[in-house]
Amino acid sequence: MVKGVMFDFSGTLFRIESTAQWLRAVVADAGLAVPVSELDACTARLEEFGAQPGGVPPRRVPTHLEDLWRGRDLTAERHRAAFTALAQEARLPSADLAAALYDRSQVSEAWQPYPDTEATLRALHERGVPIAVVSNIGWDMRPVFRDHGVDDLVDAYFLSFECEVEKPDPRIFQMACDRLGVAPANTLMVGDDRVTDIGAAALGCQIRLVDPLPVAERPDALTEALQLLEEQPRLI
Repeated sequence: MVKGVMFDFSGTLFRIESTAQWLRAVVADAGLAVPVSELDACTARLEEFGAQPGGVPPRRVPTHLEDLWRGRDLTAERHRAAFTALAQEARLPSADLAAALYDRSQVSEAWQPYPDTEATLRALHERGVPIAVVSNIGWDMRPVFRDHGVDDLVDAYFLSFECEVEKPDPRIFQMACDRLGVAPANTLMVGDDRVTDIGAAALGCQIRLVDPLPVAERPDALTEALQLLEEQPRLI
């Protein structure tokens, strides 16, 4: 019986804007006039290097950045340094844009909840099922939840840079289960990463995976988390 649910953040509950939107927003804020062809080429390079937090994973990490890339989610400083360095590899129209791009990735308007995020969280909340967000991340995204009106539906956050441990290490999932007061065997983990999120299975948690598609392409994948509870009695 599922008595508690853990969710991943990026690609599961929320999705960051496209790389093109991300770059264009920062260029506009900087007041730069950049030809469309250059913006398109720069967008492709940013995606090649995976320079957008929560965006397309890197197709390659330059050798001189491999050490920095590993463990990037364990401290805020390392996270900023890693993604800023990758952005610099993309030959941006202005060197100042690397830091601005990273800052943009932490702005609530750059993130959108999936269409069924609020309904899923609210239905669990109303059933008395405690909810934790467990994320490999280097910044505090609680304001994103608050600004999109769903922070009151989450009971606890376990962020790798705060916990100093990252998924798939079972310890971060155990921390969440302990905080929720639910045994791992009665806890469901919903995520999008087939490497990191399935780490909860080592504790005996149930796993459900969704695809980290753009928001418009994934209207109802989170409802699977609710299907497990449809036949269960309410906990309150």
